[in-house]
Amino acid sequence: MSNISSNLKFLRKGKKITQQQFADIMEIKRASVGAYEEDRAEPKYELLKKIAEFYGLTMDELANDVIDDKWKPVPKSNASNLRVLSVTVDGSDRENIELVPVKASAGYLNGYGDPEYVAELPKFSLPMFGQGTFRAFEIKGDSMLPLPSGSIIVAEYVENWHDIKPGHTYVVVSREEGVVYKRIAFKFKEDKGLKLVSDNKTYEPYWVETSDILEVWKAKAFISTQLPEPTPEPTMETLTSMMAQMQKTINAVVDNSK
Repeated sequence: MSNISSNLKFLRKGKKITQQQFADIMEIKRASVGAYEEDRAEPKYELLKKIAEFYGLTMDELANDVIDDKWKPVPKSNASNLRVLSVTVDGSDRENIELVPVKASAGYLNGYGDPEYVAELPKFSLPMFGQGTFRAFEIKGDSMLPLPSGSIIVAEYVENWHDIKPGHTYVVVSREEGVVYKRIAFKFKEDKGLKLVSDNKTYEPYWVETSDILEVWKAKAFISTQLPEPTPEPTMETLTSMMAQMQKTINAVVDNSK
């Protein structure tokens, strides 16, 4: 059961504003404010989001915390904070895998928490991903070669950023960088964020600050329409080089055994 009604009343009185003043600020009817505070109705998603922003809260805090004189907010930089994640389900109540194409990645930065936006994304399912929450992201560019541009990364939602493992690849959604697929250099650091590394070494690593990060998804698989080319037949030069390297290795083993 949510605590929205009691929280709205406490927060409004704390601001020393009337129901009519609050209604004017939110651009709603005063009767609606009364209904929300008396627990006869609940604000819809967009209004709840607007109210939370007005009071400097998360929607989770507004809906679930008991906000009173003893209440203290959790620091917003805490990576284990509960985040609002919008998902869709199929006819059997199983979560879909929503696809975020490259052309939709800019809009995703604003709509990632909006159920209506997420519902409009293309969606599919894969039998090997039964447990967990997954999303698919189309990547662009050559920063993560040998994965070609246009590949689709299927990734699992990471709620607690302290669970991020260095050396593994993730889709990181941030305000400044947008949607990127990178390898993580170090464990998450509250004061610094995440250091992202490209597999293509021509690209320099860089940090994304904690306050800038919106979502993190752990890569689990990829889909590509570009099939790998066959391995070329070895030439005389490559065979000669391989034989020379083998001879060096044998000589080293013999020398060490003496």
